[in-house]
Amino acid sequence: MSEHILEVKNLKKHFDVGGGRLLKAVDGINFAIKRGETFGLVGESGCGKSTAGRTIIRLYEATSGEVLFNGENIYKLKGDSLKKFNRSMQMVFQDPYASLNPRMTIENIIGEGIDIHGLASGKERRERIYKLLRDVGLNEEHAGRFPHEFSGGQRQRIGIARALAIEPQFIIADEPISALDVSVQAQVVNLFKKLQRERGLTYLFIAHDLAMVKHISDRIGVMYLGKMMEVTTSEMLYAKPLHPYTESLLSAIPIPDPEVERQRERIILEGEVPSPLNPPSGCPFRTRCPKAMKQCAESMPEMKEVEPGHFTACHLY
Repeated sequence: MSEHILEVKNLKKHFDVGGGRLLKAVDGINFAIKRGETFGLVGESGCGKSTAGRTIIRLYEATSGEVLFNGENIYKLKGDSLKKFNRSMQMVFQDPYASLNPRMTIENIIGEGIDIHGLASGKERRERIYKLLRDVGLNEEHAGRFPHEFSGGQRQRIGIARALAIEPQFIIADEPISALDVSVQAQVVNLFKKLQRERGLTYLFIAHDLAMVKHISDRIGVMYLGKMMEVTTSEMLYAKPLHPYTESLLSAIPIPDPEVERQRERIILEGEVPSPLNPPSGCPFRTRCPKAMKQCAESMPEMKEVEPGHFTACHLY
């Protein structure tokens, strides 16, 4: 069995917006995730990271490319093999207010997947739901309530319990803390880490909060305008970023030491993020890059392994 549970190969997702125009939300990204690790996917709003997550789990059908899960191309799965894949991979959504059906009790929200896959019924089903509630820091009395009776953090825990109900191997967490209060965010991230230890889960953790991504991720991919700019371990990304875009993102993270904060150099990017309907030629970051060269307008740089395990797509290397 391969050490990689998931391999994404030249994945593209383009949306037809009419008039012969394509919105290239995800435009040829490549990365792989090892079993049991957390891969963080970061970038500013609109870079395509959530679309990538939804395309990987087949909420969107890919325009082209491959996603191999346990060595199988998921876009070729049908019938029973597709149902088996759906049980292996689950998603925790960004908005805990919108992702839970307001007309269903918590017991039925969590139990829906159990029913679809025929995993348990009657007393066994109820006991399983109670255990899931306890595992995510809630209790049995919550099972008969409705989503509107819970806070945002509690709803996100219910969303996590729903994802865990069918015992998946892999979870895509799409900005699972961005809609929560800062005081609750750390609790939810620590819950993800605890569940990973206990259940041997693998995560794709999508976020734009770089400090939080460093805390939870083993490796990180940085996206900009549908393209992957850099992939490496979280330690290496923060200690020695290679791509100018990654450098600018990291320079925006506040440091809680006023002396260090005063002395360090901030990289302020000029201009606006280009439209994915009309991206620049060559490297998509070149219009805002302080190190842009003539070559950057002519061709998109290939992703290269500059140091062991450290990949970047930049003509500087």
